[in-house]
Parts: sequence; structure tokens; C-alpha cells
Amino acid sequence: MRAAIHRRYGPPEVLRIEEVPMPSVGRRDVRVRVHASTVTSGDARLRAARTAAIFALPIRLAFGLRGPRRPIPGMEFAGEVEAVGADVTRFRPGEAVFGIVTRGANAEYLTVRDDAAIVPMPPGLTHAEAAAVPFGALAALVFLRDVARLVPGERVLVVGAAGGVGVFAVQIAKHLGAHVTALCSAENAALVRGLGADAVIDRRAGPNGASAGGFDILLDTVGETRFAEWRAALAPRGRHLFLSFGLGEMVRMVLTSVGHGPRALCGFVANDPAALAGIAEMLAAGVLRPVIGSRYRLDDIVEAHRHVDSGRKRGSAVISLIDPC
Repeated sequence: MRAAIHRRYGPPEVLRIEEVPMPSVGRRDVRVRVHASTVTSGDARLRAARTAAIFALPIRLAFGLRGPRRPIPGMEFAGEVEAVGADVTRFRPGEAVFGIVTRGANAEYLTVRDDAAIVPMPPGLTHAEAAAVPFGALAALVFLRDVARLVPGERVLVVGAAGGVGVFAVQIAKHLGAHVTALCSAENAALVRGLGADAVIDRRAGPNGASAGGFDILLDTVGETRFAEWRAALAPRGRHLFLSFGLGEMVRMVLTSVGHGPRALCGFVANDPAALAGIAEMLAAGVLRPVIGSRYRLDDIVEAHRHVDSGRKRGSAVISLIDPC
């Protein structure tokens, strides 16, 4: 089978397309013929081993010191079940599925365990649309529902609202009953309003564009904000959420966890099958819709990574392996 490969960390040019062996199928495994995958900001960071200094060694220990132990990148996928192991009862060959893994999705075939974050694909979605969902939707759901503990009526500011996580944060915050303000470039204002944003702030305005005490939750999906600069925009018990964080944000979280005043919050997102099933239900109900900003073939994987590295990604960058771009 054909797959994207990188055997060392570095810029997009470390990626190659190679023929590799078909993944085997164990007793609890599901082998998926991948129709569509994506390149996420997480994929780009793992490719380059780009992370906060405090996480540099743990990341290398987990994924490989000099190069990735598992050389096929890619987290999100959608496709068709091609084969199942002898003990698998949840899935059957021919079933349309989508999901998220840590590595390996930028390939023609992918094997995952049947208890991994893989669920049936909701009707009405293309494979490309389904592949564009898990990374951003899971992050938005976990941070808004579980980390921030959003309650109806709260005022939410989504920073990076037109990005891969931001487009889902706008929709999920609105679904949970929040008043949603999106911070993005002016060219993406119509997009985020169409997703449900009640108001839009031009990203060039920065903190000056936000009213004092105007937000109960500030969700930074792209790592552009600093707690000290945005504190005035938070309500007395406001929460500043960091998807991307380092030692400084962790220290701030500890310091603001006691006493009164706004808090800084950090967190991690697991590839949770139950949470993904909930996302699938929201897709089926029309609560969420994917946003595909760019489409590529597998042969264009380097170009796709360059686009993600540019910071100008809108929605998801989808890699089509079978379906036309």
C-alpha cells in the first residue's frame, strides 16, 4: 500500500510517499481502507517535534528520540471497513467509519483496535467531511464541556475561530447555550457567523477589541494569547483556556487556582470513543458541520504540511486517497 512516511523530524520536506506492507489484522483489530485523512496542527507539530520545552523530552521518549518509531503520520481518517479480526463484533466489512488515532492515518489502509476511537460514519457525510471532524471537534468539546464546564448563558470568546478546532468550538459553544464571539481575520468573519457566532472581533485588534469583563470563557485554540494581556477581558470568575501551553501557562494555572479572580486552565484531549460517538450524534442531528478549507491528494502531502505550517489554515486540510479532491 502507499503511505506518507517520515523517518526523521524536520520541515515538510522530510515527508515521502512510499510503498509499505499492508497492516496485519489481529483478533481485536479493524482494518480500514482509508478514503480520506487530514493534516492537523498536531500532525505538523509531531512531524517537526515542535513543542514547548518542558514537553520536548517526554515527546521524544514517547514517539522516538531521533525519528518517529511509527513513520506514517496522520490522525484523522474516514473510510470503509475492509477486514475485521475474529473477536470483533462492533464492525463489519463494508461499513463506513471514521475516527482518530495517534499516528498512521495518512495511508491507504489503517488497522486499529475495535475499542479505539472509531465509530460508524453518520449518514449524509462524505468521507472527506467525516475525516475533517475528530481532532477539532473532540478538542472543542472537551475544553468547553469538561475543562471550562460551560453553562448556558455564559459568554465565550473563541480565538482562532476559523481554524481546525475553532470552527467546532464556535458550533459546540453555541449548542451548549453560550453567547459566542469569534476572533479571526476579517476575511473569515462570514464563515464564523455562518457557524453561529453572535459577534466577531478582527484578530488584528487583539485585546483592544474586547470589552472589559466581557467574557466568562476565553478559548485560545491557536496559542496566540497571554493571560496577562487578556485578563481585563475576563469576567471576575472567567476562565482562560489554553489548548497549546508550556511551563508559563502551567504555572499561571497553579497560581490562579487559589483565591478570587480569573483563572488560567490547561488540559489534554484523549481519543475517547464515547466522546467521538457523541460527536457523531451531533453530526447526524445537524448540530455540527465540518469545514474543509483545502483539499490535497496523498502525493501532495508536503504541500499540505506547508499550508498547515503557514498558520493560514481555514477549517481542515483534507487528504483524499480515493474520493476526488
